[in-house]
Amino acid sequence: MTTALDTDRMAQLEAKIDQLTDQVAFLADQAREQAQRREMQQELISDLSPIAAQAMHTLTRELATTDLDMVTVIRLLKRFAESAETLDAALEQLQSAHGLIDDIMPLTGDAFMTATQRLAELEQRGYFSFAREGLGVLDRVVTTYDEEDIRALGDNIVLILDTVKQMTQPEVMTMLRRTVDSIEETDVESASLFTLARQMRDPEVKRGLARMLGMLRTVGADPTDPPTKTN
Repeated sequence: MTTALDTDRMAQLEAKIDQLTDQVAFLADQAREQAQRREMQQELISDLSPIAAQAMHTLTRELATTDLDMVTVIRLLKRFAESAETLDAALEQLQSAHGLIDDIMPLTGDAFMTATQRLAELEQRGYFSFAREGLGVLDRVVTTYDEEDIRALGDNIVLILDTVKQMTQPEVMTMLRRTVDSIEETDVESASLFTLARQMRDPEVKRGLARMLGMLRTVGADPTDPPTKTN
């Protein structure tokens, strides 16, 4: 008759057997993995041995044809060892630059999009069309005038600018506007001699005649004479 104590012992024995079985299975798996690794290493060595032999043969042949001694090799290795810190710093800077590029790329993308939108706005507003027409005008100027004409223009550019400056004075522009308005409004055909004689007594007409006479005097003067100021 089986007692409770015997049942516990059997359970403990079965647990130990199961644990031992697991350990044996684990050791078997490890042995198989090690065997597979050794086999792979052997295959790798077998595959690399001809390549290594060929590489050593090639290196030996190349070194034999090169004027290189051990002193030079040692000096080169020494310089390489002394420059290790410099090379390490250069690699760190290269990594920093790579990180900086990663940070800048989104910004450059945004800047490119902004520039593209701005160029599209300028195109819609006609800036590029105006520039093309301006280049066409410049091309006509270049093909029409020669070097002597451009040199003469450069010699007289100050006089031209001064003339334009005087022509754009407010009083001159006002006078021109009034003249144009007067020409459009005056009925020349209905003017009689009596009307003209009466207008001659108008002070503004007298000032206008004085300015016209001064203008005619200036037009008829010698171009080499310095300009005189007329009232």
